[in-house]
Amino acid sequence: MSVKIIIDRKVRKGMESDFSKLLEELRMKAIATKGYISGESLWASEDRQNCVVISTWHSAEEWRNWEKSPERKEIHGKIEKLMVRLTKVKTYLNA
Repeated sequence: MSVKIIIDRKVRKGMESDFSKLLEELRMKAIATKGYISGESLWASEDRQNCVVISTWHSAEEWRNWEKSPERKEIHGKIEKLMVRLTKVKTYLNA
């Protein structure tokens, strides 16, 4: 059963460009990862520092493998330094 991962981030003002570059790097690596189906990034219209990423994976296990991978952890660590608050991640099952 496929899953959707909702990742909610709040970027420090002025760091949006650096964040966008890291996000693109992360997505390029995810695309090449087993189980990845698709992804999109959305910026809140009322809060331009709030970004939500929605990615779809074939299974929660494949997502967890990517989430724990050294490649993702390295880039995620760089992203976290640009955040106002810790990243929020939730996994949803498709009905």
